[in-house]
Amino acid sequence: MSRRTVVVVGAGPAGLSAARAAARAGADVTLLDASDQVGGQFWRHRALPGGGTAPDEPTFHHGWGTFTALRDVVATHPRVTLLTSAQVWALERLDAGVRLRVLVGPADGAGREHLTLTPDALVLATGAHDRTLPFPGWQLPGVTTAGAAQALAKAERVAVGDRVVVAGAGPFLLPVASSLLRTGARVLSVHEAATPASMARGWGARPAGLLGAAHKAGELGGYVGTLARHRVAYRLGEAVVAARGDGRVEEVTVARVDARWSPVPGTERTVAADAVCVSHGFTPRLELAVAAACAISPDRFVVVDDEQRTSAAGVWAAGELTGIGGAEAALAEGWVAGHHAASGAPDDAGLARAARRRARSADFARRLDAAHGIRGGWTSWLRDDTLVCRCEEVDAGTLRAAACATGSADLRSVRLTSRAGLGPCQARICGRTVAELVGATEPAPGGDTGSAPAVPDRRPLVVPVRLGDLATLPDVPAADAP
Repeated sequence: MSRRTVVVVGAGPAGLSAARAAARAGADVTLLDASDQVGGQFWRHRALPGGGTAPDEPTFHHGWGTFTALRDVVATHPRVTLLTSAQVWALERLDAGVRLRVLVGPADGAGREHLTLTPDALVLATGAHDRTLPFPGWQLPGVTTAGAAQALAKAERVAVGDRVVVAGAGPFLLPVASSLLRTGARVLSVHEAATPASMARGWGARPAGLLGAAHKAGELGGYVGTLARHRVAYRLGEAVVAARGDGRVEEVTVARVDARWSPVPGTERTVAADAVCVSHGFTPRLELAVAAACAISPDRFVVVDDEQRTSAAGVWAAGELTGIGGAEAALAEGWVAGHHAASGAPDDAGLARAARRRARSADFARRLDAAHGIRGGWTSWLRDDTLVCRCEEVDAGTLRAAACATGSADLRSVRLTSRAGLGPCQARICGRTVAELVGATEPAPGGDTGSAPAVPDRRPLVVPVRLGDLATLPDVPAADAP
């Protein structure tokens, strides 16, 4: 009897954990990641010539020992095939599951290897990326996402600037500021849009529930200590509402915001800076989940059951794809998803431990959203000439005029009229913002869980593919055609 085959897409915390659990449960596992090394965004690290890692990696990463243990297991396990630089560019639904189209090789290279995979089970662990709310001047060179700044610091030991302002919402701002300080940048200040009242409501409700996350106090204390040693101000209820400069950012306007994130008139002040790192939380990478017809919740996450199983037959999901809860939640969800995808024993002790960790992490995720979730007042800091779609240079005034001209909030109509979201990033950066500004909604794809902001995640081609690669695409046997 052949072993069950499991494909895991994404080699961050959730994907690594899922691959290990599935192999432990007896499945043959293929782990795919588009990067040239495993670890995902959370454990993005510096690659040394000839392999190996830099000796100072633990200072840039929490849980580095967990990562190295997972990495070593998936790299050496006889039932795990690890493929890096492997991009899933299409997912096709079949009667009995799904088929993945994969290109293996450097993303910009020619002659990449084609793979077609039809596993018994698929675990999606594609993660999330920064969401950045637009503001006047955010298109200037020197304005980056916090994730980009973190990636440069971790992987290259490069600072995005000499005098840096960090702004947005969420605990992620703290490790970003800390990493920038380690690269030699001067972090001028950190501005958290959440007000003291919302922070108290989100984190202070039911204090006993925080006991499950007590171990995070040390991590928080480390960040606070680093900022204190470098005399970095951490300001609640403030946001960067504009950036200015000649050819690149030279100064930003910071203002106090109210509970709805609307700027408070008269509180604006100017800060001279040559870089601004902004993140207002994260948005999941839904393209493969939507292609598989997984049900999506109204808040735009993949709906899963207690086994991390989605509504699509043979598909599981884990990590930030199902909710923003941090690395510990991703590790726990990945273990549960991988174990069940491999049809592991229901009474497995490792599964029980992972389920308990997942339950503790769920409370943390709810508090995170309650304290730092985006509030609708941010739109009041936009001017008509504020760019919303940077790829196609569509400003807020043009976008609103297009919505008015079409007489509807249909996202497709607004996009075709204004060209917002039709550029190289294919609305990955501006999609949710465009939808929210015009009030666009649609039935949640793949299920009847309600309506959600209409976001263009339906893409037959998940990532850009060379025409030459498509021209050499192997034929699919007629019996396997969808």
